Amino acid sequence: MHDTAMEFGKQFFTHYTKNLQNGTIIDVGSQDVNGSLREVAPLKNNNYIGIDFAPGKGVDIILEDPYSFPIEDNTADIVVCSSCLEHSEFFWLTFSEIARITKPAGFIYINVPSNLVYHAYPVDCWRFYKDAGAALAKWATRCGHPLTLLDSIIGHSGQDGSNDYVAVFQKT
Repeated sequence: MHDTAMEFGKQFFTHYTKNLQNGTIIDVGSQDVNGSLREVAPLKNNNYIGIDFAPGKGVDIILEDPYSFPIEDNTADIVVCSSCLEHSEFFWLTFSEIARITKPAGFIYINVPSNLVYHAYPVDCWRFYKDAGAALAKWATRCGHPLTLLDSIIGHSGQDGSNDYVAVFQKT
């Protein structure tokens, strides 16, 4: 995780989870590689679950299939996914699972590169631009998990010269 990804994640938690009590936060792509959103999440009185396809620090559930989460529908109050979707060969399938596990009125936060040097982990397939959030909301709705895009930005450059695409959704 690069510096701006952590900064934007912290801002998300500050603005969208102020009143979260006894909630469930699920982190998709949670392996702690140079930091984790768990560090800035509201952990007091909330359950934080990290899922990833590989074992490692910050991973509570190891996925056998990265496109099928072993989590019931409408489980999470908050789903975060930072520095991960660019590494998913079929990111739209991952995003459908994210939408499926989010409770109605729950929030989804994604952070992906808009530009960044190639960085395979294990692959590096995608970059996201300003229309990505609206397209993802349409995709999730088409899959039966209606979302509203609340906010999206392409952030300022970090120390590595990258720009983050950040989007916040609410399940409707």
